Amino acid sequence: MKTLKKINCPHFAIILTILFTIACKSDKKQDEQTELEKKENNVIEVITRSMDFQTVDTLKSGWNTFAYKNLSGEVHFFLMDKLPSDSITERDITDHLMPPFSDGMKYLIEGKADSAMVALGNIPAWFNDVKRYGGTGLISPGKTAVSSIHLTPGKYMMECYVKAINGEWHTSHGMWKFITVIDETTNFSPVEADHTISVSSTNGYVFDSQPKSGINKFKVNFIDQVPHEHFSGHDVNLIKYDTTANIDSLVYWMNWMNPTGLRTPTPKGFTFLGGMNNCEGGETGYFEVDLESGNYLLISETPKADEKGMLKTFVVNDN
Repeated sequence: MKTLKKINCPHFAIILTILFTIACKSDKKQDEQTELEKKENNVIEVITRSMDFQTVDTLKSGWNTFAYKNLSGEVHFFLMDKLPSDSITERDITDHLMPPFSDGMKYLIEGKADSAMVALGNIPAWFNDVKRYGGTGLISPGKTAVSSIHLTPGKYMMECYVKAINGEWHTSHGMWKFITVIDETTNFSPVEADHTISVSSTNGYVFDSQPKSGINKFKVNFIDQVPHEHFSGHDVNLIKYDTTANIDSLVYWMNWMNPTGLRTPTPKGFTFLGGMNNCEGGETGYFEVDLESGNYLLISETPKADEKGMLKTFVVNDN
């Protein structure tokens, strides 16, 4: 039986190198094409695995769509705060902004409301000039929230201020990051929505359409925006609930100023599916959710949301 002779040809190595280079270029081209498609679709992936935001550092201005994957074990959200100055540094956040909030929350948990107000009074003056441009609503572990927001050029702080089981803010555990929005616009605009939610401090939620099972796209119009008793504005959170849920407990939990409010663990029986975080008055945001049959509600992260008309329940049936 003949045996194969060892190939001893200098050109053979060259040929292999060429073929390998072509294959690598092909793979690279496919990777670049994938990234190009992502950019053209303007979907920015945000991932949380613990207390972090894994995402880009720079965005174009205009409309951007975010797919926020919560791969951690706690409920989160993200909010885009536009800072009043590009000169605000990490130390301004960690050494001057976070301590008053941390001290204030500690005193509230201890039942020392007066001390809490004194601590919160040390919040830097520049924080009053922060503008909010939306984000996602609350999102349960293992879920993905999709939202579209309109950003103007500047320096932003992406944050989640849900509280851990010990009452400490997620921001204090590192759940924030700077994002720069450049003066170059995207070529993207949101698709037409299936439902429109108007939210205001006077009329609460105005929402008359009936969501169906499957993909539902929501447009949220912020008619106005005011600071409520918790020093923050109103938003929209979409939540599915089952027969074990107590809606009164959710209303209490949605107010961060309550000792157990916005704090792990969440009230029993609720699954958080995203929504639209705070936007300035006159601004608009979009979000989309794949709904199954069941009971749902829309609620704002404000004190006594039910009394302010910012709690709406609805039922989704199989088509």
